[in-house]
Amino acid sequence: MVEIREMTIGDYDDVIELMKNTNGIAIRDADSKELTERYLIRNPGLSFIAEKDSKLIGCVMCGYDGRRGYLQHLIVIPEYRKKGIGKSLVGRCLAKLHSLGIYKTHIDVLITNTEAICYWERAGWKLRDDI
Repeated sequence: MVEIREMTIGDYDDVIELMKNTNGIAIRDADSKELTERYLIRNPGLSFIAEKDSKLIGCVMCGYDGRRGYLQHLIVIPEYRKKGIGKSLVGRCLAKLHSLGIYKTHIDVLITNTEAICYWERAGWKLRDDI
């Protein structure tokens, strides 16, 4: 059974390792442990991980600026894709954002990550190149 729970800074090393091993994900200075901890503190209860048998199999980071939500680093390892895990992770984020009165969300995706762009388009999201 897959467990989805709130991400904590204790998950950082596993999340960074997952990011390093996922095509289409860029790790930037803002992904340092110190800045990730600050992000999680500023956006409590908005980022999630998925685990199976205590092994990290997915994650998503989410925050907001008071008006809009932002989703980043949605990752599900290949052998667990197409099982609804990504949808569940995103659903948790959107539900938490809605409870805060945030109804518009942006997603950060590298323009070269065609697999992620296709995922989001299939999920009903619209690619915007005007912002």
